Amino acid sequence: MISLSVVLQVTDTLNKLKLDETVTRHISFFDLLIKGGVILIPIGILSLVAIYLIAEKYYVIHMGTRLRRGVSYEFKKHLRTGDTEMAKSLLKKETGAYSTIFLHGLDHLDYPVKEMESEMENVSNIEVNKLSKNLNYLGIIAGIAPMLGFIGTISGIIKIFYNISITDNISIGVISGGLYEKMISSGSGLIVGVIAYAGYHVLNMKLDRFISFVEAEAFDVVNIIKSRNRQ
Repeated sequence: MISLSVVLQVTDTLNKLKLDETVTRHISFFDLLIKGGVILIPIGILSLVAIYLIAEKYYVIHMGTRLRRGVSYEFKKHLRTGDTEMAKSLLKKETGAYSTIFLHGLDHLDYPVKEMESEMENVSNIEVNKLSKNLNYLGIIAGIAPMLGFIGTISGIIKIFYNISITDNISIGVISGGLYEKMISSGSGLIVGVIAYAGYHVLNMKLDRFISFVEAEAFDVVNIIKSRNRQ
């Protein structure tokens, strides 16, 4: 016959397995998100907006700043030889901001050099503003998302201490159980903030490189036109 102690050991083992299964279920990723509270709803919305903006602005900036290899060299070569029509024809095959800026400059070749340079600078500012449109929203999300997470954590701590004051129970289980759940909102907010912050600065770096490139090209173009005017 099976002894009572063996039965008790088997029962105790089964209870432990059930407890382990319950604990595992409670700390699963999805359950943790659910326990993060309603503050995760706006954080989740901000994460979707951030991902959409990063993808959309990367595509817009990439398409707006790309330039086929050799176009810049050929363009300036035509200017040096005085073949303005070929230079215009070359730029018209491009679709980015580079061609828009320098086509506008070539349309004002009969202006004084300073005025032509000013015209190109104005168009350059307009094109860069188009490319960077809505980019600042990523900066806003990078600041708001972590604050929302901290608000969720503070709200959770307030609830914990309120429950302690009502039940007069200050066990570590009550405190840690509620606290780790509320820290989820803080962690989620920080993750979304880091994604938005990184995306914002990477895209701005891409724009800054394009601006520096256009400024260098404009300097070369103006010098070529000045040297032609002296001849």
